[in-house]
Amino acid sequence: MSLEPISSDSTNLRRPARGIRWEDSRFWVIHRRREYGPFDYEWSHDLHGVTLLYRGQKFGEICNGCELFADLKEFQLPFAVSEVATVAIGCISFSVLHGLSLDERKRLISFRLTKHGYSEFALLPTL
Repeated sequence: MSLEPISSDSTNLRRPARGIRWEDSRFWVIHRRREYGPFDYEWSHDLHGVTLLYRGQKFGEICNGCELFADLKEFQLPFAVSEVATVAIGCISFSVLHGLSLDERKRLISFRLTKHGYSEFALLPTL
């Protein structure tokens, strides 16, 4: 993963060209040094389902272990961002339903992204 400086108002930040940035349960997909997100989830009030969020807006829902509905089309994200987010969301739903820790979840996402041809996003940068 190559890093190039990008200037900000008063600081010189370094951002990877591609990757995923994590903050608790939220994540941002980094593509061409631009962040898309946050992607997040929240449990339904009855704890029987999970709402999927992009920038705080609902875009899908996990109804149970066999049913997941998601549609990111309205956000007009780049194809690679949608693909990476879809893999991550699938892994998150599996992780939530099976009680995996955040570190286990990240490893699963990294493994699946690599398997689906998105290894450049699988590296987990810390910014």
